[in-house]
Amino acid sequence: MNRRHFFASALAATAASRLSAQSIDKAAADPAYVIKNHGIKHTVMGWCFKPMDTMVLAKHCKNIGLVGMEGIDSKYYPDVKALGLDISLVGSHGFAKGPCNPEFRDEVVTKLTDSINLAADVGSKKVITFTGMKFEGMDRDKAIHSCLDVWKHVLPLAEKKGITLVLEHLNSRDSSHPMKGHPGYFGDDVDFCVDLIKNIGSPNFKLLFDIYHVSIMNGDIIRRLRLHQDYIGHVHTAGNPGRCELDEHQEINYPAVMQALLEIGYHDFVAHEFIPTWDDPILALRHAAMVCDV
Repeated sequence: MNRRHFFASALAATAASRLSAQSIDKAAADPAYVIKNHGIKHTVMGWCFKPMDTMVLAKHCKNIGLVGMEGIDSKYYPDVKALGLDISLVGSHGFAKGPCNPEFRDEVVTKLTDSINLAADVGSKKVITFTGMKFEGMDRDKAIHSCLDVWKHVLPLAEKKGITLVLEHLNSRDSSHPMKGHPGYFGDDVDFCVDLIKNIGSPNFKLLFDIYHVSIMNGDIIRRLRLHQDYIGHVHTAGNPGRCELDEHQEINYPAVMQALLEIGYHDFVAHEFIPTWDDPILALRHAAMVCDV
């Protein structure tokens, strides 16, 4: 074999390997791909796919092999469940009005209580919570106390109902879009969020490890998955930068991250929460499922 032929063969082999079943390249997206492995439970965050009709999206999810949906209006829960999909996460008070601000304490307690009861009624096991946004004159120690006080107030009900509250860490760096980043968010350090969880000390209070947000604010994703493995209760995906598809135009090595999840013993829900930019958003979702099919 001459040198030119050797290098041509090597390049061809490299290109073929990149377009393997775990390739992140857009060119590898298979319009007929169905999830083959069940190491993790794939779900989708419905808000990302608006204005697509929720039930249209649900039928695509079922066809791809996803097992659940979240981030959708609760009025769709019965129909989504009738398709055989789980409600992987129930919403609550939102990230803007959180327990760090005493002004919102009663509202947050009410919404968390309602969401815990709703989750129990529909057979979901998780409810999301947030720290909320920093505010003028905020005292950090008092804000921490306010958060802990609210969560400890509602946790007895969550424990009784078998519901886990998952605290989502969000990035405060990206100001380009209201759902790509959240400048001023109090819980923008994932290690700080884990400290809050440790302070609560309940198996029903865990971390929502959003890979996209951790990538932006903290990095070192796989090391942090291993470090915080005992506290991870839910996972979200999206490409960084841009909260885009999980393709070659973003920097996270999702196959390796998914494999790390398996290695730490995480076999629960991973919700795809990227904002589609491809012409075919369902192909993008199918591609994300393929990339993360471990």
